[in-house]
Amino acid sequence: MSATYPGATIADAYRIQQEQVRAWADAGDHVRGHKIGLVSAAIQRQMGVHEPDYGHLTAGMFRSEHRPIPAGAFLQPRIEPEIAFVLGAPLRGPGVTVDDARRAVRCLLPALEIVDSRIRDWRISIVDTIADNASTGAVILGSTPIDPADVDLASTSCVLLRNGTVAEAGTGAAVLGTPLNALAWLANAVGGLGVSLGPGQVVLSGSITRAIALAPGDSITADFSGIGRVTAMLGEEDAP
Repeated sequence: MSATYPGATIADAYRIQQEQVRAWADAGDHVRGHKIGLVSAAIQRQMGVHEPDYGHLTAGMFRSEHRPIPAGAFLQPRIEPEIAFVLGAPLRGPGVTVDDARRAVRCLLPALEIVDSRIRDWRISIVDTIADNASTGAVILGSTPIDPADVDLASTSCVLLRNGTVAEAGTGAAVLGTPLNALAWLANAVGGLGVSLGPGQVVLSGSITRAIALAPGDSITADFSGIGRVTAMLGEEDAP
């Protein structure tokens, strides 16, 4: 899109994203939460931006960790390990602090996000990925909720395994210093549009490691210290 419309701005891209989400809702889907992207300093430098971005999570994006996910549901998938927040209280910016964000979290879950791009070879700018709903593909959540008071999110470590072999590793500090900073940022960002984060919604706080490519037949596990494990399996099927 950025090549076709070189004058497009980030604000334009979010308007396109909102229209896309509205179309999904009109077709019967509904928003269950949000994802935060571009949280690490390295990715921000790569993209030439100085802040994260966000996209919407709809009900149709959530997949079970106990069933293979059809490969045909994606074009060029990659996968990332993330800490998911499940909210127990509303958050509405502007003015949301990290302490506000902490108090609003009901529980934590280990998560994997499959990111995907409708743009060939991932040759994207910040405008392209935002317009493409922050390159969101699917979400896989672990099944055992954890009390956030029991975990130091900044020091939480994560090992990402592909087919049993370590592919990446990192800590929660890669996510804007702590994933709670990302949650507060999101609440303030969407609050400027008159949107609240509501109880029961899921927020993916951003990838702890680099994304890795995902191929049919792969089994990917994210193992988080103090939070638990979650596994995603990409099947061989050609249709969603």
